[in-house]
Amino acid sequence: MTTIIKEADLIESVADALQYISYYHPMDYIKALGEAYKHEQGPAAKDAIAQILTNSRMCAEGHRPICQDTGIVTVIIKWGQQCVLDSESSLQDVVDEGVRRAYNLPENRLRASIVADPAFGRKNTKDNTPSVVHVEMVPGNKIDIQVAAKGGGSENKTKFAMLNPSDSIVDWVLDMIPKMGAGWCPPGMLGIGIGGTAEKAMIMAKESLMGDIDMATLKARGPETDIEKLRVEIFDKVNALGIGAQGLGGLSTILDVKIMDYPTHAASKPIAMIPNCAATRHAHFVMDGSGPVYLKQPDLSEWPDVHWAPDSNSIRVDLDSLTPEVVQSWKPGDRLLLNGKMLTGRDAAHKRIQDMLARGEELPVEFKGRVIYYVGPVDPVGDEVVGPAGPTTATRMDKFTDMMLEQGLLAMVGKAERGPTAIESIKAHQSAYLMAVGGAAYLVARAIKASKVVGFADLGMEAIYEFTVQDMPVTVAVDAKGESVHQFAPLVWREKIRKEKLLEGA
Repeated sequence: MTTIIKEADLIESVADALQYISYYHPMDYIKALGEAYKHEQGPAAKDAIAQILTNSRMCAEGHRPICQDTGIVTVIIKWGQQCVLDSESSLQDVVDEGVRRAYNLPENRLRASIVADPAFGRKNTKDNTPSVVHVEMVPGNKIDIQVAAKGGGSENKTKFAMLNPSDSIVDWVLDMIPKMGAGWCPPGMLGIGIGGTAEKAMIMAKESLMGDIDMATLKARGPETDIEKLRVEIFDKVNALGIGAQGLGGLSTILDVKIMDYPTHAASKPIAMIPNCAATRHAHFVMDGSGPVYLKQPDLSEWPDVHWAPDSNSIRVDLDSLTPEVVQSWKPGDRLLLNGKMLTGRDAAHKRIQDMLARGEELPVEFKGRVIYYVGPVDPVGDEVVGPAGPTTATRMDKFTDMMLEQGLLAMVGKAERGPTAIESIKAHQSAYLMAVGGAAYLVARAIKASKVVGFADLGMEAIYEFTVQDMPVTVAVDAKGESVHQFAPLVWREKIRKEKLLEGA
């Protein structure tokens, strides 16, 4: 019996799912993160997890994005061969119309991050289309759809290799994880695809991330297959690295490992690994031709009873009277609450500043004595000053750091670690790098009390804004001496974990 899938129903279902995942974490993730919070011993990591959980509840209640990076959309469809799409448009175009409606919904407008002409012009498409659609024809009279919105910070940490058949998968994973840094905003999940061809391994890694977190259940009953044994071994050994939440050192770096495999050539062992971040967003639904599918609202009482508040030992900082001497007094790991006016800017703004300086042109703003925040916020709705405005990955600005510090910039705020070049520049200029929590964008936005564009208005979310902030929480990640919390904290926790395991073995 043929099932007719109406164009309007598919559009509505995709749009609803994308809005849903923009503000609702999957419940399995929230429960696993709640357990990680209870067991975490690292103070900085525990504080970061508390911010993520508090942000999650706020977004669920307010129907606003979990993260300012509302992602590139991936749709995986298993299309029943007895189904017919009632449309004159292609399946890609129908799905993209659902994406367009979701991202342009006035009540919860999502950030459009997709750029066309990726090698050259990189012009924003304004509606977050096109999406990436994978279709598999299967027996049956229903269509099974999985949608995900993947942020650039985690997607950019994807790893791939063509291993030799005799190479160790575990060794490769453990070699890659430290190289990924913390820009993927742990704690999250690792999706791994093994076998097939290069592109098949990548698709499997992405699809595996759609599965429910079940590591606690798996470990409780014990692994029964070689793949399950591999999942547990990778899970335990990655967490033993001590990287922790946001790379700040701690017990929980990942909450689960998902693996899919497929037969491959005798001479090959393709492997792909894709992390899911603290803003993990995906949903699953099935259409049977009876109309659009609307996902059920989760029960807010199931969120962990965690309500982040500033640490009593936090140092309040007045940005409007900040001096180099104050910046040089900060130590790695210090928690600060920023107050006053700060500038923003990220990739496109930094590149334009570089080009203007090369031409001897005057910049639109004065950076001397200021602090810059690497952010591309979501557009505000209602009476919001700014939409969700969490930090972007700071290493993308590393090549511009010396140039910006030479303009008199005192400090920078971003996400995750800085590279060696940036750290050397920070040390040479005796400035500092401060880290905000990735995955807490709505919480951070509440600290922003005023916002105005002061430069490069044509760049949209990549323009230079001036934010007025009140008690914006950050951690000193690199101090004026070049000491990085992301370098020493994981090493400290790795040793603690090692000693605890030795005591358990004794």
